[in-house]
Amino acid sequence: MALLAARSIAKSFAARTLFEDVSFEIAPHDKAGLVGVNGCGKTTLFQLLTGALPPDAGEIYRGRETKLGTVQQIVETTGDTLLGYTLHASAQLQRIEQELERVAGAISAAGLMEADKLVLRQSALQERYEAEGGLTYRSRTRSTLLGLGFSEAELEQPLGTMSGGQRNKAQLARLLLSDANLLLLDEPTNHLDMDSVRFLEDFLRAYNGAFIVISHDRYFLDRVTERTLELKHGRLTSTLGNYSRHMELTSTGNEILRRHYANQKKEIRRLEGVIEQQKRWNQARNYVTIESKRKQIERLKAELVAPEADTASIRFRFAAKAVSGNDVLLCSGLRKAYDRQLFEGVSFNIYRGERVFLLGANGCGKTTLLRLIMGKETPDAGSIRLGANIQPGYYEQTMDSLQPGCSALEEIQNAYPHMDAGAVRAALAAFLLTGDDVFKRVATLSGGEKARIQLLKLMLSGANLLLLDEPTNHLDIDSRDALERALESYDGTLFIVTHDRYLVNQMADRILYLDETGLTAYVGGYDDFLAAQASPGDSAALLPAAQEEPAPDAGRGSYRAQKERQGAINRATGELRRAEERVTRAEIELHDLQELLASPAVASDYLRSQELADQADLKQCELDALYAAWEQAQAALDALEGE
Repeated sequence: MALLAARSIAKSFAARTLFEDVSFEIAPHDKAGLVGVNGCGKTTLFQLLTGALPPDAGEIYRGRETKLGTVQQIVETTGDTLLGYTLHASAQLQRIEQELERVAGAISAAGLMEADKLVLRQSALQERYEAEGGLTYRSRTRSTLLGLGFSEAELEQPLGTMSGGQRNKAQLARLLLSDANLLLLDEPTNHLDMDSVRFLEDFLRAYNGAFIVISHDRYFLDRVTERTLELKHGRLTSTLGNYSRHMELTSTGNEILRRHYANQKKEIRRLEGVIEQQKRWNQARNYVTIESKRKQIERLKAELVAPEADTASIRFRFAAKAVSGNDVLLCSGLRKAYDRQLFEGVSFNIYRGERVFLLGANGCGKTTLLRLIMGKETPDAGSIRLGANIQPGYYEQTMDSLQPGCSALEEIQNAYPHMDAGAVRAALAAFLLTGDDVFKRVATLSGGEKARIQLLKLMLSGANLLLLDEPTNHLDIDSRDALERALESYDGTLFIVTHDRYLVNQMADRILYLDETGLTAYVGGYDDFLAAQASPGDSAALLPAAQEEPAPDAGRGSYRAQKERQGAINRATGELRRAEERVTRAEIELHDLQELLASPAVASDYLRSQELADQADLKQCELDALYAAWEQAQAALDALEGE
């Protein structure tokens, strides 16, 4: 029986319809991701499911056994410590503990017969206590808080003294430890560093209940979900599989729909041509044919379904106005401390064309390091040197460079006064800020809108070194994809701080990992980084964080050549692995389609046979292209390994 079901629900605000005719069910062990562009109504849908808002139409059902767990926008704080607040998730077990204490006290004061009854009561309570996890709930609570990134000292800190991000993490911990069997998680990875996100992933993968999670973190969705719900153009589509699988299925489905639509339009045009020809002949029998063809056209038009237009997304590209020297950024012996020391002895070099990502736990000093490079702060020790002809561009996570009192239009005009109003409006439109939106004050804009303005300013700068601090924060998945494509084609040098593991995996030549021991460099993307951490004895993925650039005659044994070759091999190996996985999936899908086509039930149904045959043809074309891509990936890897 379903834990929750929605039937034909709809919701509008003022003149805008968010969605309509939305129907779906959540089974007891469903692990579903809810995706869609910012503003499509994902959070509103959660509010309907919890009863915080009523639907305009349709109904929502909950099963008798459903225990819904959600998080609140504002975390209420009492005098509880962090640990005490989180232990409220196990309030039932705490009540049993109190009852056991009361019964134990009553036994010592009771007579013989009364004591026997109390002992039986005590035994029943103890069994229930143990069955519901009473012996381990305190240790589970501590390990969950530690796993989400809290320190031992913070466990006894009053929750009211903690930051908003820490309170949200505490609320998440309490939810995960509750007895709810259906969790509604709205952007749960916000405020979490990578280690904490990995802990959350492991928790959700092992979770015995069901959950729906809203997230723009593509790597996270691929790791924890087995079903995907997408809100798009006011409708909900559902597919089996994680986010990447959903994108494959919807892409294939949209291509089939586009082909079918084009064929129907072509057939309508052909029939209209036949009618015109029959009219010219002007015979009685021709009018019978004309009427027959008109009826065919009416049936086709009634069945005609136009494919959905693609969701609007950012359209832009980064381009460096000047070519830099080979040495882009040289840092040596950097140290910085405030009330505590962030880092010491940090040294690294970045060279032209590299894509370097800086990772580390929250609070380790990543943003501070970028600010030191940009000259916004001064190091306590060490040196920073930008190479010849370097023009840096900086994306600030805090967006402090934006002026709250300016409009979006004025923000760009002030930064680039040589641009006329028409050019500025065109640029803003490419970043999805159109119409009267360009006159909104920066202070009133959403986080996503502010992020797009800051990215636009960066794009217009022509910088040949981009220093980006969490550039995908506030961006939905479509915008993240657009940013990734723009950075892929960028001809300058990248130094990026991010928690977006998907972006790291797709783009990184090298990862610098900052922790209390210093800075460690790894070759390749995020998966390579995880593999190197899991096998610390394997030095193939490790490189010095900083080393002098080799002399021109140092040959292929130099650090630079070694780094570039190893990075290229890692990327080629990853691409080959992904190509093999895509081929395997496509082969299985084609085999399933061919089996369906051969079945007697389908063979006798012409329309169904034709539909499946079209799908099989399309899948075969896709498979042929995947075979070619696999051969190219294998050849590229063979060439690199043979060098």
